[in-house]
Amino acid sequence: MKRDFKVGIVIEEEFNREISEILTNADKGLFPDKPVERVYFGDMKTFLEYITPKRFVLMDTLHKSGPMTIYALAKLLHRHYKNVHDDVKALGTSGWLRRTKPDAMWCHGRRSRPRPG
Repeated sequence: MKRDFKVGIVIEEEFNREISEILTNADKGLFPDKPVERVYFGDMKTFLEYITPKRFVLMDTLHKSGPMTIYALAKLLHRHYKNVHDDVKALGTSGWLRRTKPDAMWCHGRRSRPRPG
């Protein structure tokens, strides 16, 4: 299932206004046709702390190659496992990556980037 994924730099007042509108519509029984996942950052500095050039390459690789273990991703990127693991963890915390079902053979979860709608 394709997901609608919105990323932005939003001040707190704008974020609160958007949430208020969503809740007001929900109270009226009006729901969006398709849910929208959101990842907002308060400023450009914070955004750039999460989306470094190497993390951008990591997400692009997952987008093109599909879900894979962190070990396979590190090998494909020619990067050290721990560094890739740290990047995946940070990106997962901020909502950029999601964990799929664990892979029994590797005992690791696979990770993938949300695909554009």
